[in-house]
Amino acid sequence: MDDFPVRVGEQVAFSKTVSESDVYLFAGITGDLSPNHVDEEFMRKSKFGRRIVHGALLVGYMSNCSTQLCARVTSPGEMPVSLGYDRIRFITPVFIGDTITITYRVAEIDPVKRQTKADVRVEARGELCAIATHILRWVPNPK
Repeated sequence: MDDFPVRVGEQVAFSKTVSESDVYLFAGITGDLSPNHVDEEFMRKSKFGRRIVHGALLVGYMSNCSTQLCARVTSPGEMPVSLGYDRIRFITPVFIGDTITITYRVAEIDPVKRQTKADVRVEARGELCAIATHILRWVPNPK
């Protein structure tokens, strides 16, 4: 595995305060205008007491971390591509105005398949909010 472009335990992180405009722009782009995300009055009466951030938006933020990892990796003749996210779980909501921190840690390397699996964690308010496994595969560069 000495020739593999990343190592188990390698990690990147990203923090961001999720704004109302983030949620509204995402809702407009995706068409997901669920009251959970865009109706403050409705959500004030819910068990959450306020609007929650789209889970799919959190996955988008997870992508920032994989991009950071890929940007710092040099692997002659090949490039990393995402094969997707497995075992995504939303454990507790992220609310508009929360500052999230996403950590992305390489957990497994498969040198035969030329791929990695990374553990991804989203935290806010000192709580674990979401988890996922991200799969990257190193493929030959286009000629």
